[in-house]
Amino acid sequence: MRRPLLLADTLINLLLGALLLFYPQWLVEALGMPVVATSFFPNVLGGVLFGIGLALLIAYRGGTQGLGLDGAIAINLCGAGVVVGWLVIAPHAIPPRGKITLWIIALAVIAIGLVELQHRLRAKTDQ
Repeated sequence: MRRPLLLADTLINLLLGALLLFYPQWLVEALGMPVVATSFFPNVLGGVLFGIGLALLIAYRGGTQGLGLDGAIAINLCGAGVVVGWLVIAPHAIPPRGKITLWIIALAVIAIGLVELQHRLRAKTDQ
């Protein structure tokens, strides 16, 4: 079960990272994301997510180094928690379509994080 979770997490991070690296205006508008004066911060976040995806890929392929499942759990729950925080505390800052998009992303990331956490805790109790 660990390997499919790690692969799913890898692909999600690589995809989101690549999208944020390019941050195309058509995608921003289509998803209803907030318009920013410069794409600097979305690009930086994209680079970080893409790097996380590569670290996960290394771990998935059996490398001795890489992020691993524990790191992925922390990143998923923290990152999604920040998005949920924005949605709850500053909903006026996000267009309606963007709220829908971000809720879907946040819930999906929280879900995979919780499944990973459950798997990790079960593995520890089985030892």
